[in-house]
Amino acid sequence: MTGQRWVGARLRRREDRRLLTGRGCFVDDLERASALSAAFVRSPLAAADIDAVDLTAVTEVDGVRAAFAAADLGLSGLVALLERDEFTPTTMPVLAADRIRYAGEPVAIVLADDPYTAEDGVELASVDYTARRAVTSVDEALAEGAPRVHDELVANAFLDLTPFDDDVDDVLTTAHCVVETTVDSARQNALPLEPRGCLAEWSDRDDQLVVHISTQVPHQVRTAVARCLGLSERQVRVIVPDVGGGFGLKCVVGREEIAVAAAALRLRRPVKWIEDRREGLFASFHGRQQHHRARAAFDADGRILALDAEIRCDVGAYSVFPFTSGVEPLMAAHEMPGVYRVPRYRVRARGVATNKAPTAPYRGVSRPQIVLVMERLMERAARRLGLDAVEVRRRNLIDTFPHTGVNGITYDPGSYRESLDLCERRLTDEGWPRRRADPDRTIGIGYACFNERTGYGTEAFAQRKMSVVPGYDISEVRMDPGGQVTVTTGTSAHGQGHETTLAQIAADRLGLHPNAVKVRQGDTDLVSYGWGTFGSRSAAIGGGAVRQAADRLAERIRTVAAHLLEADPDDVELDDGRCRLRDDPDRSVPLASVAETAYLRSHRLPKGTEPGLSGQAVFDVLTSGTFSNATHGAVVELDRRTGAVRLLRYLVVEDCGVVINPDIVDGQVRGGVAQGIAAALYEAIDYDADGQPTAGSLMDYLVPTAAEVPEIDVEHLETPCAFTETGAKGMGEGGTIGAPAAVLNAVNDALRGTGVELDAVPVRPEQVQRALESR
Repeated sequence: MTGQRWVGARLRRREDRRLLTGRGCFVDDLERASALSAAFVRSPLAAADIDAVDLTAVTEVDGVRAAFAAADLGLSGLVALLERDEFTPTTMPVLAADRIRYAGEPVAIVLADDPYTAEDGVELASVDYTARRAVTSVDEALAEGAPRVHDELVANAFLDLTPFDDDVDDVLTTAHCVVETTVDSARQNALPLEPRGCLAEWSDRDDQLVVHISTQVPHQVRTAVARCLGLSERQVRVIVPDVGGGFGLKCVVGREEIAVAAAALRLRRPVKWIEDRREGLFASFHGRQQHHRARAAFDADGRILALDAEIRCDVGAYSVFPFTSGVEPLMAAHEMPGVYRVPRYRVRARGVATNKAPTAPYRGVSRPQIVLVMERLMERAARRLGLDAVEVRRRNLIDTFPHTGVNGITYDPGSYRESLDLCERRLTDEGWPRRRADPDRTIGIGYACFNERTGYGTEAFAQRKMSVVPGYDISEVRMDPGGQVTVTTGTSAHGQGHETTLAQIAADRLGLHPNAVKVRQGDTDLVSYGWGTFGSRSAAIGGGAVRQAADRLAERIRTVAAHLLEADPDDVELDDGRCRLRDDPDRSVPLASVAETAYLRSHRLPKGTEPGLSGQAVFDVLTSGTFSNATHGAVVELDRRTGAVRLLRYLVVEDCGVVINPDIVDGQVRGGVAQGIAAALYEAIDYDADGQPTAGSLMDYLVPTAAEVPEIDVEHLETPCAFTETGAKGMGEGGTIGAPAAVLNAVNDALRGTGVELDAVPVRPEQVQRALESR
């Protein structure tokens, strides 16, 4: 192991052994002898007044121990705030008290001895409603005289802003070429393998409500529970066991989780709720539903001159805590130019309320949509000008760094052109353009170039003007008397492999094998504070805090070791579990001996040195963030008789800076691409005119399987980041960001010569058929 560097090594994920052998511990694995099961009475209507709630028959069911409506619990609601004039705050009640705003909204909670009895109790609840007219589309919500989802909203808009307002009309009037696209993306469900769930219990010993929960943001859950229940934050402890996926769905706080906590506090008994798949589809947080209209002016050489866009996001009935309903329109408006040099830019963005389930950030957060917009504009301009679409991209890509865009964002160095060139060369060398010319097959090749803003620090989040401003992260790295190391981190993994990658970072700084490092996360009593895991921040920010804390611990170790070796601390290096002198490697002392001295023989420590071995650090990215980048290449085959699309080849050339663990990065990319393919070809939650979701099961909500997702090839480029401790950039969302555009462009390439161009996802066979028949 001497000289071994762990950052960059293909180390197997340490957590996989227990997870793959059924020894993981998820919320539903937690058992308490006296626990009650919770189920929710949910509204069958999308818009209504609640006239009366009668739970008498519910409590008469044998095995039902209690049932509460909003009036019984008397809880404060969740209020998510943006401190800006363009935003209108609203309150999401824990249980609906007087008004229903979407089908599936919780009205009451039933507590019983087991989940089956709780469901029986739900069936007997009597709720009187007076139906209102539901608003089920953005067009309907914005129409004059439309019913208001919330009385305080003007024109049903939570957020309405024009952050960039260049005068682009003259350019659009005089440019050599102006192209337009209207991009629609369907409403989706994040659909993690493990649905939402929690177990709450009161501890008399600690005077504390303990909430075990499947979440990405434990400290934010603690804040929400404390505020709604009127407790101090010290009285709430949030513990996150293994989590089976989140994808953004679990980075906001659910009202069901608050209700379960309130019931446990009220009854002084453990209460457990596990969301079933049907609840998850129609009553959980959704994402993605957006409508973009964009025009772009190009010169005769295919260079973009101006961009004009209107963004309308269907954010559902409520603003979610803590990120608000503004996260999607803000992200889309500020980051739309992406990898391209756009000299002039005008955009209006709105977050529009409808009588649908609320939306939460979902992997990629608006960037799949804005990449779709920009890539469709590039493709349309190339066709109009008779140029090669890849060459048009090259002419517009940012190629000098750092680059400050028209959107005020500064982009750090990346490999924008290099990734495009390599992706095109690989597909060309494999012969796909030749096969595309085969008259007996209908093959299309599609590309998508994009960047992924990651490592959002406090400065970047503050620009959104959130009242809750995420950003920094805190880590403590401590060595015990036996020489083993524990790392605490404010990140909270839900499948990313933090137990492995963060251990690799610490091990490198301490001269240890990663197996000697234990990573602890997801416990608000154990971790001083943390913002959790979302927005591809864990390696860039959480990893930075771990590295700095490990360096501070290493400094203390060298001080003690130097004293034992009668040397200068600057002459001591840590390697292979030992402290060695650089100029005399044979003189060394085991780390375990240093640890033993620091704890058990502290009288031998240098004068003025405190017992124990630990280091703590706070790390933040004090810039606009850092940008990973990639080019995706997709090859599809289209059956023009049925409209079916089959993926033949998928290539990703990505650059996320220094790669901490290539196997984990590859896995993240492939998982993200699979979700992007789902958005491109399969997944959609539709609503009827009354606001009823039409996808009630996985028979209706189509999810791709291994049979539909091809092998995904990943190539790595490395442009180290100057703003992070490790040189790493985030990369957790990139696969999802690029895939919809690459697949849609490939489908349109397969449709070349037919006069049909598609700009909406998912692309379903019947839509292709109808488009071909109507040409």
